[in-house]
Amino acid sequence: MAEHLDLHTVGDLLHHYPRRYAERGELTRLADLPLDEHVTVVAQVSDARVHKFNQGRGQRLEVTVTDGSGRLQLVFFGRSIYHHQKELVPGRRGMFAGKVGTFRNIRQLSHPAYEMLGGDSDASAAKAWADQLIPLYPACSKMESWKISNAVDVVLASMEATGWEAVVDPLPPALREGRGLVELPEALRKIHRPRARTDIEEARSRLKWDEAFVLQVALARRRHADSQLPAVARKPAPGGLLDAFDAKLPFTLTDGQRKVSAEIFDDLATEHPMHRLLQGEVGSGKTMVALRAMLAVVDAGGQAAMLAPTEVLAQQHHRSITEMMGELAEGGMLGGAEQGTKVVLLTGSMGTAARRAALLDLVTGEAGVVVGTHALIEDKVQFHDLGLVVVDEQHRFGVEQRDALRSKGKQPPHLLVMTATPIPRTVAMTVFGDLETSVLDQLPAGRSPIATHVVPAKDKPHFLARAWERVREEVQGGHQAYVVCPRIGDEEDAPRKKSAESAEDAAERRPPLAVLDVAEELSRGPLAGLRVEVLHGRMQPDAKDEVMRRFAAGEVDVLVATTVIEVGVNVPNSTAMVIMDADRFGVSQLHQLRGRVGRGSAPGLCLLVSEMPEASPARARLGAVAATLDGFELSRIDLEQRREGDVLGQAQSGVRSSLRMLTVIDDEEIIAAAREEAAAVVAADPELARLPELRTALDALLDKEREEFLDKG
Repeated sequence: MAEHLDLHTVGDLLHHYPRRYAERGELTRLADLPLDEHVTVVAQVSDARVHKFNQGRGQRLEVTVTDGSGRLQLVFFGRSIYHHQKELVPGRRGMFAGKVGTFRNIRQLSHPAYEMLGGDSDASAAKAWADQLIPLYPACSKMESWKISNAVDVVLASMEATGWEAVVDPLPPALREGRGLVELPEALRKIHRPRARTDIEEARSRLKWDEAFVLQVALARRRHADSQLPAVARKPAPGGLLDAFDAKLPFTLTDGQRKVSAEIFDDLATEHPMHRLLQGEVGSGKTMVALRAMLAVVDAGGQAAMLAPTEVLAQQHHRSITEMMGELAEGGMLGGAEQGTKVVLLTGSMGTAARRAALLDLVTGEAGVVVGTHALIEDKVQFHDLGLVVVDEQHRFGVEQRDALRSKGKQPPHLLVMTATPIPRTVAMTVFGDLETSVLDQLPAGRSPIATHVVPAKDKPHFLARAWERVREEVQGGHQAYVVCPRIGDEEDAPRKKSAESAEDAAERRPPLAVLDVAEELSRGPLAGLRVEVLHGRMQPDAKDEVMRRFAAGEVDVLVATTVIEVGVNVPNSTAMVIMDADRFGVSQLHQLRGRVGRGSAPGLCLLVSEMPEASPARARLGAVAATLDGFELSRIDLEQRREGDVLGQAQSGVRSSLRMLTVIDDEEIIAAAREEAAAVVAADPELARLPELRTALDALLDKEREEFLDKG
C-alpha cells in the first residue's frame, strides 16, 4: 500500500475514503445502457466462445447476454478465461457490473464483476445483492479495490475492539456540537461501511469539516504570524507623485478601481506587511490600480518593484507605465517633472551597460519604480528601500521567487499579487488563504464585446473555410488577427500506437497543430497575400520583441503564435482570434487568450476550432466558453470539470494530498464557515495550547515540506 498508494499508517488507510459506492440496485435494461457509465444488469447467458487473435498468440472469451430488451457482450482476456467459461454457461442467469464501452459498434463490458443467480432464490438473492452498498476505493492495477476493502475491514474490527482510543479528534467539542456533527469514529465507520445513503451523507459532512477546518487553522495561523511582522507604513504625501498622476489621467477611475485602491492604501498605511490578492477580469484595469499603489509608496519614500513572468510582459508593463506617467516617469532628467521618479526595466537579456545603469538607479534610490522578470531576484540586485512588491500572474511564479524578492527589503515589503485568471471565492480562500482578496469585476468604459463561436472543423469543414474568410475581412477593414496553436512544431513527435478507436480518440491522438506548420499553410493557402508572422517561446528574446513591436505597429496582419500571447499582450487594433485545436486548452486559458481581442473600440471575434465530435465533453467545454464572457462563471465550470488537485496546482501539492473529501467548488459554505471559526480559534489561542488534538492534526497536515511551502507563500 505504501508503494502503490502512498498509504503508510492505519490513519492513512482510514482516510483513504471510497471514491463512490456501487449500488447494485439500479438494474439497468440492456436496451438503455449509457456509454461510459458503470452499470449493473441482470441477464441470461445466451452464448460463450473463445476467440484467438494476434496470430493465435492471444485469446479472449466473448460472452453474449440478453434480458429480453437487448443484447450485451462481455469480454475477458488472459489466463482466467477458462475459469469464466466454466461459470458463464448458456442458460444461466446472473448479475453483471462494469463500465459500458463499445467495440465495432457493439456495446460491451470488459472484465465485468458478476454473481451467478441460483434457481428458486433468484428474486430475493438478486434483491439482497442489489441493495448492498459496495464501497469502491481509489485503486490501481497492483492494488484492487477489494484488497483495500479487506484491509479496511481488519482495521475497523481492531478499532472497535480498542474503543477507537487511537483516533484523535481535531474538532473542538464546542464546534462539533454547535454544528451538529457526528463524532469522528462514527464518521469513519459510516464512510467505509454505510448501511444506507444517509450514513454516507452524515460521514461526509463531518469529514469535510475536519479538512476545511484544519486547513483554515493553518492559514489563519499564517495570517496571524504575518500580522506580527514589522513593516514600514507607507502613507502617500499629499501633493506628491500620486496626486500629480491622478490629475493628468484622461479618464475617471471605475468605482471598482476606487474601492480596491482604498483597500490597498489602508493596508499600506499599517505597520505590518500587506498580503493582498488582486483579481480582475482581463482588461479590468488592474495595472492602473497597481501603479497607483506603487506611486503611493514612492511618495512615502520607498521603492516599488513589479515582477512579470516573461520578458515580453515586463517590457509591455514598462512601456505602458512610462506612457501613462509621461514626464512623471523622468524624475531627475531634463524635461522631467519635479515630483517625478525614474521607472527602470530590468530583464535577463539586457546589455551590460543598460543593466549596470539600472542596478545603480535601484541601489541609490534614484529609480522609484522598477519593472522586471526574475532577473530582479538575483543576488546582485540591491534596493535603496524596497517598500512594495507587485507580482503579476501569480500562478506562473514560484513561491521561492516571491520569497527571495521579499528578502530584498530592510523590513518585509508589502505584497500585492495580481491575477487575471478569475479564481472562485472558495479557491481563493483555500489556495490563497493567507492573502486578503480584492476583486475588480467592472470593465472600463470603451471596451468592446467579444463574440465567440465554436467551429467544428471535422463535421463542417466549410465553417473553417468561412473562419479564414472572416480573418481576411477583419484585415481588409484595417484590423489585425491572432491564430493560436498548442505547440511550436520543431519538436520530435513520438509515434502513437494505433488501436480500434473512436472519433474522439482519433482527434486526441493526432499531434496538436503547430505554429510553424499552420503559418506555412495559411501563407500559401487561405491567407495568401497577407503579412503572416510567427511568435513562440523558443525564439530569441530580441526576435520575439521585434515581431511583437511590428505587430503592435500594424506592420503584421496575422500573428500565428503559441500561448506566449496569453497574458498582458495589448494591441487594441487586433479584433479577431482563431484558436486551433481549442479543445487542447483549459477553459480559463481560452478565456485569457480571448481577452487579447476587442481591446479597442471595434468589436472582437474569437473562433474556437475543434475536431472533437459534437457530443464529447471537450465540445461541451468549448460551448461553455462561447456562451459567457464572465470569467468567474467559467472558472467555476473549469473547476467542476477538473479535479481539485489541478486547482491547487503542483506547488500546492502539500495541500492537495490533504483534501480527500472537500471539493472547493461545492463546499463553499463549509469553507467560508471554517475560515471564520478558525480565525476565532487562532485569535483566542494562537499557539493552540488549549487544543492539543488540533495541534496533532495540524502537525500531520503540515509536514516539514508543506510548512516551508506555506511559510514562503
